Amino acid sequence: MAGKYFAQWQLGERIDHPIRRTVTETDNLLFSTMTHNPQPLHIDAEAAAQSEFGRILVNGTFTFALMVGLSVGETTLGTLVANLGYDTLVMPKPVFLGDTLRASTEVTDLRESRSRPDAGIVTFAHEMRNQHDEVVCRCLRTALLRKAPA
Repeated sequence: MAGKYFAQWQLGERIDHPIRRTVTETDNLLFSTMTHNPQPLHIDAEAAAQSEFGRILVNGTFTFALMVGLSVGETTLGTLVANLGYDTLVMPKPVFLGDTLRASTEVTDLRESRSRPDAGIVTFAHEMRNQHDEVVCRCLRTALLRKAPA
């Protein structure tokens, strides 16, 4: 399913995104090095083993990016003008290599754009859960979406 135009969304609408993703060591290492994040908890197995977690933690910004990415196909693909912001980002549980993650989305706000008559603003509450049904990431995403062509 492609993204929806502004008027196609309903307040409270919920989507359980069909694509799940198992996080690999390669995902975490490449993302951490591509973003110049030298945190030993993400890239140094020996240092991570000495931490309270006892193993490598997946880079939280990867988890966040994956959550948003998993949502795009059913929310904003082809209808997005711009993401306006991300708010209340929390990561209540750690993600480890080998965890399988899935995302869901709920529409929490809809409003017309005051500056762009051809678009509207949708706020999505995204949530990511692991294979144990624990919430590992949550945020609000505010998106400017096109209105359907007349």
